[in-house]
Amino acid sequence: MNTKAYGAHAGDKPLEPIDIQRRAPGPRDVQVEIKYCGICHSDLHTVRSEWPGTKYPCVPGHEIVGHVSAVGGEVKRFKVGDTVGVGCLVGSCQHCASCADGLEQYCENGFVGTYNGPTQDPPGYTFGGYSQRIVVDEKFVLKIRHPEEQLAAVAPLLCAGITTYSPLRHWKVGPGKKVGVVGIGGLGHMGIKLAHAMGAHVVAFTTSESKRKDAHDLGADEVVVSRDPAQMKPHGGSFHFILNTVAASHDLDAFTTLLKRDGTMCLVGAPEHPHPGPNVLVLIIGRKSIAGSFIGGLPETQEMLDFCAEHGIVSDIEMIRIQQIDEAYDRMLKSDVKYRFVIDSATLAQA
Repeated sequence: MNTKAYGAHAGDKPLEPIDIQRRAPGPRDVQVEIKYCGICHSDLHTVRSEWPGTKYPCVPGHEIVGHVSAVGGEVKRFKVGDTVGVGCLVGSCQHCASCADGLEQYCENGFVGTYNGPTQDPPGYTFGGYSQRIVVDEKFVLKIRHPEEQLAAVAPLLCAGITTYSPLRHWKVGPGKKVGVVGIGGLGHMGIKLAHAMGAHVVAFTTSESKRKDAHDLGADEVVVSRDPAQMKPHGGSFHFILNTVAASHDLDAFTTLLKRDGTMCLVGAPEHPHPGPNVLVLIIGRKSIAGSFIGGLPETQEMLDFCAEHGIVSDIEMIRIQQIDEAYDRMLKSDVKYRFVIDSATLAQA
C-alpha cells in the first residue's frame, strides 16, 4: 500500500517527503493509521549516520500512537477503531530465553527495530512512524487507554516513558525509597513523574538553577544543582537508587558517592564519548553498583501505559508539523524543547 512518509536519502541531507510501501495486513497483522509520532534523539542519530549502519532512504519514528484501520483474520486482541501504540520494537525471535520472559528488547538473536531493522518487506529494512500508517504483528501492538485529547502527549511514553519506567520497576522504586533523577530532559522529566507516582522521595539533579521550578512542578521533592558541591554534600550516602538519564560524558563518581550501601545507579543515556572513571574504590566501599537498562519488553511497556493512564501521566510536549522536522532536530541539539517534540501526522497529507 502506497504511504506518504518523511525520510532522508543520506546523512547530510534534510528529511523530505517520500512515498513508501506498506504490506497488506497478514493473518496476525494490525494496520495502524498514525495520528501522532514522537521524536527521539535516536531518530536524529540514525538519520544523520551518527550511529553506524543506517540504510537509506531512512524513515525514523518509534513513538507511535494511532487507530487500528484493519486486522488480519487471526488477530484476537484488537479490532478496527481501537486506539493503539507501537514503540521501539516490531519483531524478535520469540524463542530465546529473553523473549520467553517478555524481555524482547534483550532478544538473544536480535530484535527488529521499528525503523532501520531487518525485515522481509521491501526494501529489506523497516520504515518508522514518520508516515501515515504502519503494519505490525499483533504481539508488538499496545493498547492505549488514555483519553483522546491526551494522545499526542502519550506518544513519547512509547520510548521515553518505558526507558525510565523499566529501571524504576526493576529496582523496586516505591514508598520509603530515596530516588535521584539526573538530568531534566526528555527522559529525565518522565523519570521524575514516574518515580513520584510510584511513591518515592524524588530528588532531581540538574546543572541549571533555572530548571529548579520546572523540576518541582514535575514532582520532585528536592532539586540539587549538581555543579554546586555545597548542595551535593548533604546527600552523601543517602540514595537507594539513582536514575541517570544524561547522554553526555560526565563524572559518575559525583553520583555514586551519593548512594547508600547496596545502592544502584542505572544509566539510560548513551554518551558519544566514554564516561571518565568510575573510581572502583567508591563502588567497593559500600557494595554499590553501576548498571544499565534498555527500553522495555512488551508486557512491561503495556504495564507502563496502563500505570500512566491510571495516574494521568503523559509527556510534556511541543506539537509540530512534519514540515518542521529539521528545525526540530536542530532545536533538540540545543536542548530547546520542553520536553519532547511530537509530529501531528495529519500534516503528512500536505507533504
